[in-house]
Amino acid sequence: MTTGTEPTPRPTGVRTATRAAITARHLRTDRWWLAPAGTAAGLLAFIVYSTWRALADADYYAAPYVSPFYSPCLAERCQTMHSGPNADVFGSWWAISPAVIILVFPLGFRLTCYYYRKAYYRGFWASPPACAVAEPHATYSGETRFPLVLQNLHRYFFYAAILVAGVLTYDTALSFRDAQHRWGHMGLGTVVFVANVALIWAYTLSCHSCRHIVGGKLKHFSRHPVRYRAWRVVGKLNARHMQLAWASLVSVAAADLYVYLLASGVFDDPRFF
Repeated sequence: MTTGTEPTPRPTGVRTATRAAITARHLRTDRWWLAPAGTAAGLLAFIVYSTWRALADADYYAAPYVSPFYSPCLAERCQTMHSGPNADVFGSWWAISPAVIILVFPLGFRLTCYYYRKAYYRGFWASPPACAVAEPHATYSGETRFPLVLQNLHRYFFYAAILVAGVLTYDTALSFRDAQHRWGHMGLGTVVFVANVALIWAYTLSCHSCRHIVGGKLKHFSRHPVRYRAWRVVGKLNARHMQLAWASLVSVAAADLYVYLLASGVFDDPRFF
């Protein structure tokens, strides 16, 4: 005897659908495409600008400032720089801009960065275009094939990025001089360089690889108090990794642009003292 509230028995041998029959590719009604489109536009703008400046091979030094795109300048034809190393390591390299020699390392670091992978995978390849939006690709192999398997080099590019940040720190210290290389002076360029190197260090240290190097493979934090404190600091930076990635990208371009404007004679560096 049934009360009328019990479920109707399912007929034997009848299969029911396990998923709703939805023909739409997604159900999002917001402007989900704005984020990947904005990301693609921002990255494309930096690519165009940095490529132009790297291949220009000019207007990258205005004493005491040297563009971060060209530091350290290691080619024979580098402009005389009393503010930074100029070791003539690579001879004349007449067909290659000095910036190309240097930018390989920070570029490799950013290309293999976990955040930037997400950014340009979505922005340029639509893989996937956004959360809860199906991607147009029929197959997916992840990062197991060439060239994406090279993403595994991220940790090694991190080591190189540390060296690059060190060189930029040296250039920033030397920016506390005037055009005659006398110490104890400060200009607007000094402020630009200090802000840039601070953001470069913050972005570099917020890297996921850095967080793992500092605190990874530890079973007992209590036995490693110094590494634990360092891991917590890096963890706080890591929580802002996306913001630091964009801020440092803008700051390094701004620092190069400032040097370019000075070197090309657009205006003189305002000196505070």
